[in-house]
Amino acid sequence: MLNMFNTALTALNANNTAIDVTGHNLANLNTSGYKAGTVSFEEMVTQTMGLNSATTANGNGIGAPITTRQFTQGSVQVTGGLLDAAISGNGFFTVKASDGNTYYTRAGNFKLDSTGNLISATGEKIQGWMATNGVATPGGVPTNITIPPGSANAPVPSSFFGLNLNLNALGTVGAANGSFTAPVQVVDSLGASHTVTASFTKTSANNWSYDLTIDGGEVTGGTAGTPSSLAKGTLTFDTAGKLTAPTANVAVTIPAFSNGANGQTVNWQLFDTAGNPELTQYGQASAVNSNSGDGSTAAQLTQVVMADGGQVMAKYSNGTSKLVAVIALASIQNPDSLVAVGNNNYSTTPASGPVSYGEAGTGTRGGITASALESSNVDMAKELTNIIIYQRSYQANARVVTAGDELSQEILSLKR
Repeated sequence: MLNMFNTALTALNANNTAIDVTGHNLANLNTSGYKAGTVSFEEMVTQTMGLNSATTANGNGIGAPITTRQFTQGSVQVTGGLLDAAISGNGFFTVKASDGNTYYTRAGNFKLDSTGNLISATGEKIQGWMATNGVATPGGVPTNITIPPGSANAPVPSSFFGLNLNLNALGTVGAANGSFTAPVQVVDSLGASHTVTASFTKTSANNWSYDLTIDGGEVTGGTAGTPSSLAKGTLTFDTAGKLTAPTANVAVTIPAFSNGANGQTVNWQLFDTAGNPELTQYGQASAVNSNSGDGSTAAQLTQVVMADGGQVMAKYSNGTSKLVAVIALASIQNPDSLVAVGNNNYSTTPASGPVSYGEAGTGTRGGITASALESSNVDMAKELTNIIIYQRSYQANARVVTAGDELSQEILSLKR
């Protein structure tokens, strides 16, 4: 009789635990990156007895339920959050808690703290690899990702410029249509921008002279308002309008600038990367199709955003952007063995196996979608069904207790 009560009690406890797990799943229905818990039941057997060559197992109810996580993919929802990131496939974000412990999470709702650390919604520091001069080298143990707020982007002086333009083959020597000018911007070592003017003058059929000048007031030894020549030469075209000379890029040497910036040599690129001339001479009006060049002025950090693949990009006031870090994805051999520690974080166990780190899309790691979050993988219909099943089981075992109590009363009421 006593065993009846014990058996029913184990069932009541087990179903109570299962209802708790299901309720926890439903409570986290809208928690980003949450993985649903499942309950596994196992019977308990106390002893076996042989009776008339038959074997009878005496049951003792049900053991404590085992709760595991379902690390199936949740749907990826676009949020528009500048630093949100969603993992599609295998892998975990790596975070460092204030106690120094390393945890793993699928929740990608990140933000910056007051000192520029990239952190999770609950304050753990996101791990990855910092970039140097816009280049990151993922590998080894990742570290904190830190972007100092308000940091400046140092200026980059120009090293080349290009002018994709056409000169009018029908232009007349000495006439207005026989000359053409085109400005191009050059950045000095201090980050100041200067205008270099390319002047073209037709000298004969298929021949043009060029003169690259800068206002004399912007360079040492020059006179303000008077063009100071930097490079001169001749352009020759064939009868099909193709540039035939020069055959190489033109080096343009600029003396020291009057603002204190160093002098520099800038290459005028007459040919594209495929070796095709950037200048043509066709029978149409002279015009610039496009221009190109490098160099950037000094700028202040205005925004930090996440890009696909887990790249953290800094945007600056001059319109440029630069890679500052790459998010690390942890690959865990046996994710089912992870233990939830709260705040959407998980800790490894001896059964988890070794953890390896890499960027998104490498090895077995999935991809990272920017401005999106992975939704909870809780199936509400399934969880509501489980609630009914566990509730009925709980009620049935409660009736076992009631029946055992009635049987006990009958025994106590027996008389000799």
